[in-house]
Amino acid sequence: MMSKDQAFIVSSEEEVLGLTQKWKKEGFRIVFTNGCFDIVHAGHVDYLQKAAKLGDKLMVGLNSDSSVKRLKGVNRPINEESQRTIVLAGLRAVDAVIVFQENTPINLIQIIEPDVLVKGGDYKGKEVVGAKEVKEKGGEVVLIDFVFSNSTSSLLKKLNK
Repeated sequence: MMSKDQAFIVSSEEEVLGLTQKWKKEGFRIVFTNGCFDIVHAGHVDYLQKAAKLGDKLMVGLNSDSSVKRLKGVNRPINEESQRTIVLAGLRAVDAVIVFQENTPINLIQIIEPDVLVKGGDYKGKEVVGAKEVKEKGGEVVLIDFVFSNSTSSLLKKLNK
């Protein structure tokens, strides 16, 4: 059985469009999720594995360093985007990773037009960015419950005790 060595690391919106169009032409169901993934932990891996099972190809939008700083504060991220990209691309569940500069991945979602948009269970009752656009194109939005209660923020608090 052949296994992939690493996911695609996509460097531009043009490249992501080309890749997703190729996958769609080949009949693959595309799943998209996004996040900071600053210190990848068991919760992230479990979440990405579950997301991958919702389709054929999992594409992960990764917040850039500047985006993480705006969202999480000046002391974040802990790991630079180049390192976070490599870690995510090395996970078996992930088929492609693209870094985005904005606070939200709405531009990517509109380009990719995923069949499934996935976010964590912590989004219950909250607006999922891109949900409206995905549903309008016939896609679905899935919230995945967290099995592990750890987060990067909680891990950092433990380290600072």
